Amino acid sequence: MEDKIKSLLKNFPSELDQITDKNSLENFRIKYFGRKGIIAELFEDFKKLSGDEKPKYGKRLNEIKNDLQTKFDGKKLSVESEIETTVETIDFSLPGRKYGQGTKHILSQTMNEIMDVFIKIGFSVYEGPELESDYYNFEALNFPEDHPARDMQDTFFLSKDFVLRTHTSPVQIRLMENKKPPIRAIMPGKVYRNEAISFKSYCLFHQVEGLVVDKNITFAELKGTLVYFLKEFLGKDVKYRFRASFFPFTEPSAEVDIWWQPEGKEGRWLEILGCGMVDPNVLKNVGIDPEVYTGYAFGIGVERNALRKYDIDDIRTFFDNDKRFLVQF
Repeated sequence: MEDKIKSLLKNFPSELDQITDKNSLENFRIKYFGRKGIIAELFEDFKKLSGDEKPKYGKRLNEIKNDLQTKFDGKKLSVESEIETTVETIDFSLPGRKYGQGTKHILSQTMNEIMDVFIKIGFSVYEGPELESDYYNFEALNFPEDHPARDMQDTFFLSKDFVLRTHTSPVQIRLMENKKPPIRAIMPGKVYRNEAISFKSYCLFHQVEGLVVDKNITFAELKGTLVYFLKEFLGKDVKYRFRASFFPFTEPSAEVDIWWQPEGKEGRWLEILGCGMVDPNVLKNVGIDPEVYTGYAFGIGVERNALRKYDIDDIRTFFDNDKRFLVQF
């Protein structure tokens, strides 16, 4: 025990003087004050002493430990103070770092371009929650209880009564509940559907919903509005067609396809939006008299319009986060 104490008192000051930085400071602390350090070993040896020797070394060991701790703390303050006051040398002759300018994602750009077309002709913008109740997502939109869209294989159910919205149409209901006609609005946002992923379909996608409610609204006005959008967004020479379809919340209903032919590939018709006259039952659900007011609604797929406009052949590319693809836009 005595030899170890003498060795400690001899080596401690010389090694303490050699500390110049944080690394050597930490190594020194571990060596002397760590759980398995030299001072801890002395106290372990102390436990093995006989009852006669313990009074002799007990007080002395505590005094040595406190004294050495004080010296170490002083050295620590000195080293840290020197580090903090060291002035960093800057070589002003080095060339500056180049930082790239960030841009909006191609889908955000496309959505904004779609919205701009409608804003120019008097549409206002509204948004709603992505987590929706069964009432707003289905019931108020005239979906019967046995409709296939309510099945687990088509919709992401978070509980019995709440889903990730399958379309932006619930925003229509919220808007009509709180605003009296005339209404002329678009509603952009993300939607979710539990469907197979392919080159033209994804489980997450974006829509721009549209709603017009007023007196004497006709299907002719709906068609004229959408044809205007197609030509403004995709060009005057865009080839399109309207097909009769069915949606629970519109009657009559239609889908709009555009001709899409990626370079070097066979052309095909690509559905990009659904539309129709607002079903009278939907108007009744929100307290609007269908004998006085009529309206039309449409839902535009952002991804599919981006495929066509930028000649991209796979919708999955938008979600891969490949910088080589994204920097092109």
